Amino acid sequence: MIGLLQRVTHAEVRVADRQVGAIETGLLVLVGVERGDSESQADRLLERLCTYRVFPDSEGRMNRSLQDIGGQLLLVSQFTLAADTRSGTRPGFSPAAAPEEGRRLFDYLVGRARARLGAVQTGEFGANMQVSLTNDGPVTFWLQAPPEGSGKG
Repeated sequence: MIGLLQRVTHAEVRVADRQVGAIETGLLVLVGVERGDSESQADRLLERLCTYRVFPDSEGRMNRSLQDIGGQLLLVSQFTLAADTRSGTRPGFSPAAAPEEGRRLFDYLVGRARARLGAVQTGEFGANMQVSLTNDGPVTFWLQAPPEGSGKG
C-alpha cells in the first residue's frame, strides 16, 4: 500500500462541483492499493501516517507528527500510484489491486483512521476528483507498506 503524503494548510476534494472532503492543517494522503495488499499493509501505513514526524517543533525542525499537533487527515484513493512506469511511454496498471479489493482496503484504512483519529475526510472512491491543496513547505513524502513477499521496501 502506498501513501503519498503532503503536509498542507488547506486541502479539498471536489466531485462534479460539489465538495466531498476538506481539511485545514494536516495531511493530504493519496492512497494506492497494490495487488497482494491486506489489512496488515493498511495498518502499517496508518501507523506511519499518524506518527511520521513532518510538522515543525518550536525550533522549526520536523519533530512533530499528525497526532502530536492534533492535525486533520484527508485520504484520497488514487490507483495510479501503483502504476508500472519502468518502460515505454504509457503506464501499466497490473500492479494495482482490482477495483473491488482496492475499495475494500481503502474503506478499511478509512475506518481504522476514524477509530484512531476521529473525523477523517475522504475523496470519493473511483470518482473523477479534483484535488486542490496548499502544500506547506512544500513537504511531500512517499510511504510504502509493501505487500508480503513483494521484495519491495
